[in-house]
Amino acid sequence: MTGWLKVVGLGPGDAALQTPQATEALRQADVIVGYTLYVALVPEELKAGKTIVSTGMMGEMARCEAALDHALQGRNTAVVCSGDPGIYAMAGLIFELVAEQGGNATELDLEIIAGIPALSAAAALLGAPLMHDFACISLSDLLTPWEVIERRLEAAGSADFVIVLYNPKSKKRDWQLPRALEIVASHRDKATPVGIVQQANREAQAVITTTIGAFNPDDVDMLSIVIIGNASTRMIGSRMVTPRGYMAKYRTS
Repeated sequence: MTGWLKVVGLGPGDAALQTPQATEALRQADVIVGYTLYVALVPEELKAGKTIVSTGMMGEMARCEAALDHALQGRNTAVVCSGDPGIYAMAGLIFELVAEQGGNATELDLEIIAGIPALSAAAALLGAPLMHDFACISLSDLLTPWEVIERRLEAAGSADFVIVLYNPKSKKRDWQLPRALEIVASHRDKATPVGIVQQANREAQAVITTTIGAFNPDDVDMLSIVIIGNASTRMIGSRMVTPRGYMAKYRTS
């Protein structure tokens, strides 16, 4: 007999933004598996009495394989992810491991529990920068060749998408962000607003608004989301806003 396996989105970090569905999945779980930093975001009362399996950076395969093993042994298992588990997180890897293993793994009761993604939390803190079409691009070249990332930046920049940058910087990856801004800036006015949100809805939260021309990579760390406006994005007071087009449609004379 197998247990269930749920890949749970914790949201941006504040327990108040964790969905009731996610909370209930964690409450019912026998085992909670995740990256050490994300396991720490789970409220202590939901971890009490459970088996906790946590790994550090680069431990994705090990923890997902462990979660699958626990579920196949009959234990209800939750894999926790920050934000939404289907956005740069573990949902896809779990499906790939199930397909690779085959057999009983394909009979697992497997469910993805959606969470508020980091880009939504960051956008809300900045104002309303994602009101129109946007592209989401990770600058991490650990799993994607940098040449591919550059093509995506060029395409999104030339098409005037608002651009959300995930994984913009780390201790070992400090040149990719300036290069990304250089590519996008070739298609944007220097006054285009840029928003930086560090650790959205966590204790160390910081929100910065600047422009492409004044952008300082030192304001960004690995726990930041960067949102680059498009040609119509503007500041309304201290808030970054990309108009959807309602005013132009309904306020024309």
